[in-house]
Amino acid sequence: MKRSLSSFARRACVALGAAGIAVLSGCSSSAPLFLSDGRITTLVQCPNGSDSCVQQARASCGGAFDVVRQSTSNGTLSLIYACRAK
Repeated sequence: MKRSLSSFARRACVALGAAGIAVLSGCSSSAPLFLSDGRITTLVQCPNGSDSCVQQARASCGGAFDVVRQSTSNGTLSLIYACRAK
């Protein structure tokens, strides 16, 4: 019993380790982008035609924000924004 439990635990650790590496590599592939004035930009995506991207930006910034870039592809709106200085 101990031997099979140990083997199971070892396989579980290997699987979790591989999953952790996959998650970290996905996160590290894109660094945050900064504007020339030092503000951090954020990307949100939502269905084209909805105002949820604007709502998300307003909520995140506590109000005012500047649109850095927006594009539409395959029915999805991608909005890159930066919060205005308070």
